[in-house]
Amino acid sequence: KKAVMVNYNPETVSTDYDECDRLYFEELSLERVLDIYEVEKCDQAIVSVGGQIPNTLALEMGEADMNVAGTTPTMIDTAEDRNKFSDMCDRVGIDQPEWRMLTSTEDALAFAEKVSYPVLVRPSYVLSGAAMNVAYSEEELTSYLGDAAEVSGDKPVVVSKFIEDGREIDVDAVAQKGKVLLSTISEHVENAGVHSGDATLMLPPQTIDPAALKEIERITHLMAESLEITGPFNMQLIAKDGEVKVIECNLRASRSFPFSSKCLGVNFIETATKAMCSDEPLEPLGRTTPEKDFVGVKAPMFSFQRLKGADPSLGVEMASTGEVACFGETRHDAFLKALMSTGMKLPRSNVLVSIQERLRNDKILPTFQMLTELGYNLYATPSTAAFLTENGVANTQLDYPDKENYAVGADSIEEIISRGDIHLVLMFSNQFSERILANYAIRRLAVDYGVPLITNVQVAQMFAEAMKEAGAVATGEAVNSKVVLDPRSLQEWYP
Repeated sequence: KKAVMVNYNPETVSTDYDECDRLYFEELSLERVLDIYEVEKCDQAIVSVGGQIPNTLALEMGEADMNVAGTTPTMIDTAEDRNKFSDMCDRVGIDQPEWRMLTSTEDALAFAEKVSYPVLVRPSYVLSGAAMNVAYSEEELTSYLGDAAEVSGDKPVVVSKFIEDGREIDVDAVAQKGKVLLSTISEHVENAGVHSGDATLMLPPQTIDPAALKEIERITHLMAESLEITGPFNMQLIAKDGEVKVIECNLRASRSFPFSSKCLGVNFIETATKAMCSDEPLEPLGRTTPEKDFVGVKAPMFSFQRLKGADPSLGVEMASTGEVACFGETRHDAFLKALMSTGMKLPRSNVLVSIQERLRNDKILPTFQMLTELGYNLYATPSTAAFLTENGVANTQLDYPDKENYAVGADSIEEIISRGDIHLVLMFSNQFSERILANYAIRRLAVDYGVPLITNVQVAQMFAEAMKEAGAVATGEAVNSKVVLDPRSLQEWYP
């Protein structure tokens, strides 16, 4: 037998040209896939390793009498259609955030009022979270509904309760005929609201309690059985106050599959391929955590410097273009190694801080107190400076470079960043923040001048903790040499 691959992205030819007997660079449309399937006289087609587009085509491929290997097209459609998926979860007893299928703006607003904001707008069959948004007010929800309708077309749009301060969890797994063969659990550093492709993952989980982990495993097995899964699948869940709820389940390989494979020392895709292409029953692995005593951390990489004008901020729509993963004896050790592997320069002394009003609370203060204790000088935008000062955190106020707020003779944010006097920017805001254009301009300045930028509160907190654990001291000089790390190769962890 021979293997034929259809790839619509020539950029990735370097990674797959020798993985198959024949490689087609063609669009992933039903017509073209049918042509190739026919001319190559294929026995079956695997759709679960090509991202979102093959899943979108799966139902039509099945209706065209193509033999789709692994999970059936009907079940793929059940998982992809938000309404069908939520109905199935209710039916089999898998908990999920309260939801409703969108029929009109008025109904959506009424539902949001009932469950209380924030809510998540979730179209079906979308790529990397496109048109998915978290709305914190009636104004935001009304705005997002228009975007969702444009992207989702005739597919249903679901509005669900968004759980604030919940810890998001990823499950990568392989099943055969509804029986889980292989699975592992990763914990996000970021709280729910950041796309899993952009999230910083820790494996094994570091803060999830044993009862929640047990419930996650129960849900994983129940999901595989309910959807009759054969092949790879990925779930996102959220844990808070002892409860675990499912966000979504993708019946395909995820971007974190290589990370999970490296951490467990088992090839997830090889196992999934055997499950899909063989009638022989495979034996379950029987473990979900690494054999070795380490923590793996996967950090995202972005290309904002190459995308002029793009807003370097994170949300439920994926923006990263790659990732790196590192192992360490602790989560802080692995986290810092992963950040440095993305090319981030550890800050020497000066840190610029800007916090959206909604996020200014007692929970955020320890991060900045820790940075000042390490010797960092904090600079802040006007309202953030007032907040920090009121709470006893030393800082220097900087002005926005506009006519209304610019103090003559004082340094503006633009000037101090362009001079290279800021070594890290912590910017926590969204597109509905009180100074949307000014905040966007600061993020762009950081990217354009090569200043490290962190836009997530939990990542900033982890960064401060990791710097403290590593013994970093801000002296105005390059701090990297003062951070003691012990990098080891994968082969040293898994000889």
